[in-house]
Amino acid sequence: MPDSSSTAAPPADRRPLDAAALTAELTGSGGLWRRVEVVEAIGSTNADLVTRATAGEPEGLVLVAEHQVAGRGRLDRVWTSPPRAGLTVSVLLRPDVPAARRAWLSLLTGVALAEAVSEVAGVRASLKWPNDLLAADGTKLAGILAESAGTAVVVGVGLNVSTRRDELPDTGTSLALAAGSPVDRATVLLAFLRAFQRRYQRWTTALGDPVSSGLAQDYLAWCSTVGATVTVTMPDGSVLEGVAEAVDWDGRLVVRTPAGLLELASGDVRHVRRK
Repeated sequence: MPDSSSTAAPPADRRPLDAAALTAELTGSGGLWRRVEVVEAIGSTNADLVTRATAGEPEGLVLVAEHQVAGRGRLDRVWTSPPRAGLTVSVLLRPDVPAARRAWLSLLTGVALAEAVSEVAGVRASLKWPNDLLAADGTKLAGILAESAGTAVVVGVGLNVSTRRDELPDTGTSLALAAGSPVDRATVLLAFLRAFQRRYQRWTTALGDPVSSGLAQDYLAWCSTVGATVTVTMPDGSVLEGVAEAVDWDGRLVVRTPAGLLELASGDVRHVRRK
């Protein structure tokens, strides 16, 4: 008898993404996105787009992997997900803004992602500075990684969508678990990329100004770090405590400590945790 496992349809919540359909939904009318590519497996979507950006690939390419085998988070942490259980997507951008404002791209991505999961899945999430999307119970839904490549910036997102409890670390969760029902990956991806496009075009038109573009106000509305007492672990292992008071014009976290104010870029810290 033939092996039925080789021809069985994938579970409804882990169906493959259709690159042509996604491209048709997103392109045209002078928008940001030029093309969506979907690959079955890849080492790292970010690494692939960084290479292509260095070779001159123009802005607006979206690369999605059904399975990423060498995914990386900030500080080269590992990001893994079962095939088709989440969204692993990177976008190639060439923002014409001052270099110091580029740190806001990770925060902009977080806002667009939070808006998308709220709209599609009804999940009220929050943003942990600088690069995590958290569920209401504080477990992690998604991570964000931005990498520069000359004049380009590649921004990657790893979002757990249908991932089951036994497939997640203790600190993680998924949209399906948070929503209590299945969530369609394609619908979330489209909502995220549309929200990202609106915010990115507004932000670049304002030359990266987070205030006049409305980005700073909206980020603070989603952020659960600002206003909280935090413990910050530095790269050398030292720890400081203080109150996160603001995010400045360059996307740095402003923390008031007993020794005074500190302005921390994402690369300056290993961990930021609420007390």
